[in-house]
Amino acid sequence: MDAAAWADGAELAPHEIDCAIALMLKIIDGKCRMDDADKAMMAVLYDRVKSRPSRLLGDAEHQLIAATRSGADEAQRLAVYERRVLAETMISRPVMKAWKARLREAGVLAPAEAPLS
Repeated sequence: MDAAAWADGAELAPHEIDCAIALMLKIIDGKCRMDDADKAMMAVLYDRVKSRPSRLLGDAEHQLIAATRSGADEAQRLAVYERRVLAETMISRPVMKAWKARLREAGVLAPAEAPLS
């Protein structure tokens, strides 16, 4: 599935925009465990939805993402880390899991691997 086309046609709630912002921070921070293809899809998706209304996150995070996507100095890396941790505390795990599940169901992200027993 083309992430840009999906994002353009999807009705997304403000909390889902928060999830896209938080995932972008996580990718920039180097803590995202998605594979490179899924990270690239999330970056495309973020670019398509970043102008939509969010609930908890917004201009400060967008400015930080724009400033650090192509690289960051130590102070910027620390700022990304702090904003990511704050974002992750603001968005509940069930909300983030539901967002990722929606993306997998739509084919934007690869299916989740089964947990090892």
